Amino acid sequence: MVLRFLNVVLLIQSVLANCEIAMTKHIFVTGGVVSSIGKGLTSASIGMLLEARGLRVRMQKLDPYINVDPGTMSPYQHGEVYVLDDGSETDLDLGHYERFTSGPLTRDSNYTTGQIYLRVIEKERRGQFLGKTVQVIPHITNEIKESILRLADANTDIVITEIGGTVGDIESLPFLEAIRQFPQDVGRDNCLFIHLTLVPYLKAAGEIKTKPTQHSVGLLRQIGIQPDMLICRCEQNISREEREKIALFCNVAFEAVIEEKDQDFSIYEVPLSLRDHKLDEFVMKRFHLTGQPLQLEAWDNMMFSLRNPKHEISIAVVGKYAEHKDAYKSIYEAIDHAGIHHQAQVRVARIQSAEIEEEGPERLLAGFDGILIPGGFGERGVEGKVQAIRYARERNIPFFGICLGMQCAAIEFGRNVVGLDRAHSTEFDKDTPAPIICLLDEQRKVTNMGGTMRLGTQPCILLKDSAAQIAYHTDSISERHRHRYEFNNIYRHQFEAHGMRFSGQSPDGNLVEIVELPSQAFYLAVQFHPEFKSKPTKAHPLFAAFVGAAVQRRLGRKQRNTPPETTDRTERSSIAN
Repeated sequence: MVLRFLNVVLLIQSVLANCEIAMTKHIFVTGGVVSSIGKGLTSASIGMLLEARGLRVRMQKLDPYINVDPGTMSPYQHGEVYVLDDGSETDLDLGHYERFTSGPLTRDSNYTTGQIYLRVIEKERRGQFLGKTVQVIPHITNEIKESILRLADANTDIVITEIGGTVGDIESLPFLEAIRQFPQDVGRDNCLFIHLTLVPYLKAAGEIKTKPTQHSVGLLRQIGIQPDMLICRCEQNISREEREKIALFCNVAFEAVIEEKDQDFSIYEVPLSLRDHKLDEFVMKRFHLTGQPLQLEAWDNMMFSLRNPKHEISIAVVGKYAEHKDAYKSIYEAIDHAGIHHQAQVRVARIQSAEIEEEGPERLLAGFDGILIPGGFGERGVEGKVQAIRYARERNIPFFGICLGMQCAAIEFGRNVVGLDRAHSTEFDKDTPAPIICLLDEQRKVTNMGGTMRLGTQPCILLKDSAAQIAYHTDSISERHRHRYEFNNIYRHQFEAHGMRFSGQSPDGNLVEIVELPSQAFYLAVQFHPEFKSKPTKAHPLFAAFVGAAVQRRLGRKQRNTPPETTDRTERSSIAN
């Protein structure tokens, strides 16, 4: 009996041990000293390295602002709104997550203070708290912890949760308190705290200064969080002595002080820098995990193509918010991915569409190998986009339109080819005699602004042998949408009679998703947002086709010994590699 009892005890211990090993591990990434320090990019890079070790990773961002989601926020305030397959409007850092990692992203991957408080208030209204006083602790912090645990399941090895904002901000305190409590629920051995901090270099003194990092970690420790690892953003290399000083004063292991030097060439070097400093090895050891050796061949090959271009082209992105780089973050990244695909260095000029209205497209767009018109909301700059599209069409310059870019293409074609006087969108001219673009039927009774557009993945059927079908190599696709207006089907036959091809439609044929002009070298515009599905190791098919057409245009000029048209715009524009 005793032997039998001991065997049962050993079996139970073995099961518990296996459960402990199988339990989802949690990494929390916080930031200090300054805002915009790069937590999203760093978190994505950590996730990529751990996936390359064979682990199943989920990513999450907790944002401290009170807006329910960024969908109603100005691009100047927040940058682009990144849309997921399920229609969630999320923070642009989720774009980094998706470009670097392969774990699924859902509405549980991004929570804001507004969402957390809204959930708690709704529970209180339903009487779920049984008359108790609702407080930040424990009710708000419990809701935050529940939002983190939603990603922890049997198919996930590690959840990486990025805390938005900067340590010391009053807005972030409930999230920091929640992750302070979290190890008490799941065990300290299942949690790892990473603090991203700035180690500035003072040129006048010729020294790196560690004091800001010490103060930042001090603030965290006052809250009750002792970081396990410090990732130090820096302009200059940090010496061994300085790393030892940081480790001593911040109470972390020397090998847990990781240098993250600014990358002047490409953001895609960040995970390789962290690999060189053995971040993945520290995490694996800290969680007592075994995994495969790092598998980064695809990433290394991508970086080789990026560093060794065979071609050089220039693309003009004509947008409403062109001066604010983050407003079209995924657009610029997708262009880079297509450049990598073709081993082409792509120089992107960000041109405000309102300036085209003032100075004219001939002055601002001459010499570019391709013109891309992205999305946007509101009337400002729309006529500049229309003029840019006409300039591209009449000169047979590769053109790619996205969302509002497609709607402007329809407006331009309707006015200047079909001959519809004052053709416009009812979004901008409710009294237009030719409403080429009109409100979706499902939008006519919508009054709330947040989360009410046509959002998320929608199916699309492609016309056989169209440019889109050739690019995708399939007859059926699904892409992410974010819009309220659509092409007016009343004008479809008129447009087709003048040469426009409707090469992508919803399965029922009621919604136009893609338009083309077969007579042009490359002229394609889409109602959806293909940039959200592009990766550095796998360029989106449409961006690849567009950049490929621009490369062919440049090569054609070289073969004819024709110099590109000159313009001073390239020198005056902000150029993004």
